Amino acid sequence: MKTIGFIDYYLDEWHADNLPSWIAEATKGGMQVNCAYGLIDSPNGLSNAEWCRKHGITLLDSIEAVVEQSDYLIVLSPDHPEFHEQLAELPLRSGKPTFIDKTFAPDRAAAMRLFEVASRSGTPIFSSSALRFASEYTDELHRSGGRRIDTLCSQGPGKFSNYAIHQIEPIVSIMGADARRIQFIGTERTPALVIEYPDGRRATMHHLEDAPFRLTYQYEAGASVQVVAQTDFFAPFVRSLVEFFRTGQPPVKPTETIAVITLIEYARKASISPGEWLELPV
Repeated sequence: MKTIGFIDYYLDEWHADNLPSWIAEATKGGMQVNCAYGLIDSPNGLSNAEWCRKHGITLLDSIEAVVEQSDYLIVLSPDHPEFHEQLAELPLRSGKPTFIDKTFAPDRAAAMRLFEVASRSGTPIFSSSALRFASEYTDELHRSGGRRIDTLCSQGPGKFSNYAIHQIEPIVSIMGADARRIQFIGTERTPALVIEYPDGRRATMHHLEDAPFRLTYQYEAGASVQVVAQTDFFAPFVRSLVEFFRTGQPPVKPTETIAVITLIEYARKASISPGEWLELPV
């Protein structure tokens, strides 16, 4: 059996609650989360010790101990990416395959630093929103037969602060990592973006209350197709995560992850001047 260590800001959160059983199920028990570390106790829930007792996982007193006692590493803190550099420094120097939960980094500079640390140590690294792996999104790409997309329209729920990743990740995976400029076209209540590529292709993104995750593909040939992420997109995500641990081959390129974080950062900047284009760094 291969062991996985959790490293989190605090352990009592939704991703940490569910990943152990999903991984065990996907590997038929061949991989197990065996130990964990939390920087602080949850301010509103179980302490780290209580959480570990509930899940039958060993609580360790340092990140170093988790790294030493695990074959693979997962840095969580999904809603506090500002702690990812602190939590991931030792894992990324370990040489052990390391997954860093969404949102990968608070800004482009931090994202590039994380990849640089991993590169210097030869540590396989991977980060993604689970929405990238939604079967409805990937199936439409396979059915498209390589038809060129003119515009990709994305909709989804949640606050921009922690849910923008779930729309921008699929946009980058489908349209590419080389977006040229971005414009904020929404409101404070309903953030919305236009993302333009060098060849004129565009993606739009809208945060709408209670909206499903939905993509509409407008092809240059004229046809449009709308798909909704209705099935369990966490299942294909976990399968990709497990395969990454087994092979050390990340399913997402660093350039794409950096592009995702860049778009999130520059969308915040663009929101200061709605209706104006903001050029993106190369």
